[in-house]
Amino acid sequence: MHSDQPHAPVRSQAGHVAPLRLDVDRMLDEFTRLPMRATFRFDPSLPSVVTVEFASTTDRARRIVRRIGRELLHGGLTAMSGCGEVRMWPALPRERPSAWLLLESSEVEGLFEVPTRRLAAWLEATYRLVPAEAEWGGLNWDGFLMELLDGPDAGNS
Repeated sequence: MHSDQPHAPVRSQAGHVAPLRLDVDRMLDEFTRLPMRATFRFDPSLPSVVTVEFASTTDRARRIVRRIGRELLHGGLTAMSGCGEVRMWPALPRERPSAWLLLESSEVEGLFEVPTRRLAAWLEATYRLVPAEAEWGGLNWDGFLMELLDGPDAGNS
């Protein structure tokens, strides 16, 4: 079992939130856990997405990188969140608060137990930097809709 003790505090400098590194467990079966390190990164220029890199603590070559919705992670701290390939929900209360993160795709499937205290604090720091209501503020909606409605070859006729 990994600790969820506070290590370095989450530091938010102007326009930046430091990556969060957590010890997590990948469930290989009902009784077998594989300790891993998860690194969560936030890019304010793409605030709706958190990049998470899972790395084996014993084999540095084994890495999984996924981009997960920030809202999905935040919601999964307290309730079932997500559908399809990425889902997160709180684990039953135990000695350390944690959540289950399920990643499914054609290449990989993994169930991870993620400690939630530091993740919650880190996510709050990202929301102080870029509030949820501002996530889509920088998107060029007219250009996006024009491309969506016209298709990629619309100007070539």
